[in-house]
Amino acid sequence: MKADDIPVARTPPGGYGTSFPPLVLAGCDEPLVAGAPDLRGIWRAVSATRGGEPVPPDDRLLSYTERIEQCGDRIVDCGGGTIADARADGTEENGVHDVSAFDYVTPIHVIASYEEGAFVLRPVGLPGIEVRRWLDDNGRMVWTRPDMGGIRVVLERVSEPR
Repeated sequence: MKADDIPVARTPPGGYGTSFPPLVLAGCDEPLVAGAPDLRGIWRAVSATRGGEPVPPDDRLLSYTERIEQCGDRIVDCGGGTIADARADGTEENGVHDVSAFDYVTPIHVIASYEEGAFVLRPVGLPGIEVRRWLDDNGRMVWTRPDMGGIRVVLERVSEPR
């Protein structure tokens, strides 16, 4: 099965709740495209900073968990109640077209790409904003967002890729 054979997933009204939805790319056997970091699996935050300073122990970033699926150039990121499903091909047309995790209503349109070993998201209409995910030398995923006070979260893989 190829990535094209699977319908694009969308966030359900009000978000998917406290449990991840069923796998979107299950059964897809298309190899990852060249340059794509293998981010597949479930990831849990182990540390976080905001503006270069450690976040307080009760900060919600430290309880963040997300699930990433990949197949070909397609990537599905479930986290914060939303499903971000895109082709990481650098086009707006094939990017994320879903809703914001802040209210599950506000539409978002985000260009997705793989660049220099990182998964990069660029919200349409917000020049200079780049959300990045990549693997560090220890196999942990690093997630940075220049918005929200400049966050940097380090996550460990708690399940193997599916």
